[in-house]
Amino acid sequence: MSRVIEAMPYARFLGLTAEQAGDTLTVTMPFSDHLIGNPMLPALHGGSTAALLEITAMAQVAESFPGMHLPRPINVSVAYLRSGRPQHVYARARINKAGRRVAHVLAEAWQEDEAQPIAALTAHFLLEDSPGL
Repeated sequence: MSRVIEAMPYARFLGLTAEQAGDTLTVTMPFSDHLIGNPMLPALHGGSTAALLEITAMAQVAESFPGMHLPRPINVSVAYLRSGRPQHVYARARINKAGRRVAHVLAEAWQEDEAQPIAALTAHFLLEDSPGL
């Protein structure tokens, strides 16, 4: 599992798990009743979906730059594309561009079909040299 996810209490609260295949990190948020935001539909809370995406992006940056501090978000934008149903959610992030101090990251979350994301994230993270986590 990713060292970022292990170090974050909120990631543990969400039940996040990570699986690494080569350079690709896939994070899973297993469904739980406490993740429901709208019980009438029912639909996942947007905050839990956004947190999944942000933590996935941070974990991807941390795995790509292992000698860095935990990446700090500069700005984060989340687009909600469809309602999250009461089932597991998966997310992947990719570093679009990384300089010496800033990384631009894109992430998507999906449920049954990766080609139909429920939300997407665009973010910039500050990269800082130091002994890692």
